[in-house]
Amino acid sequence: MRNKIIWVLAMLTLALALGCGKNTPSPSPVVQTTPPKTEKPSEPAALPNTGFKAELTLLEPPAKLRSGQKETVRVKVRNASDVIWWARGGAVNMRPDNKFYLAAGNRWLKSDGSLLTNMDGRYGLNKDLKPGEETEVPLLVTAPKDPGDYTLEVDLVQEGVAWFSEKGSATAKVKVTVVK
Repeated sequence: MRNKIIWVLAMLTLALALGCGKNTPSPSPVVQTTPPKTEKPSEPAALPNTGFKAELTLLEPPAKLRSGQKETVRVKVRNASDVIWWARGGAVNMRPDNKFYLAAGNRWLKSDGSLLTNMDGRYGLNKDLKPGEETEVPLLVTAPKDPGDYTLEVDLVQEGVAWFSEKGSATAKVKVTVVK
């Protein structure tokens, strides 16, 4: 009988040590500290560095323009990144300054490759693009005023953030001869 009592007391002690019979909470679940990626960001924002990857193609670019001539160049834009490009930097962008908008823009380079102008034409993307999707934008460019051989370079920009070429993305280029 004495052995039985010792055995029962040992079992009760063990049960108390293990928490049996007590109303103890179970271990807390792991809490995720970073928010999950959402399909639509609530606020417009800068693309992550991996988002600045584009494939640009000039469709039927001009080989010759007159001095100061305005010409619409069709640009095919493909999202070559792994993130969604929101045309306005987010599902909704109520900012008055166009910050975070995505746009095609062009620069004119002199024959030696130096910059002539980098603020010529701009045209915002007309829709959001998932990875691999593409669209076409009409970019109005103005030929340089002085006759000569130039390079028309087209790039994408996230307004107020960076040009895609600054993040390693390739631009589209074509030689253009400007005449009087």
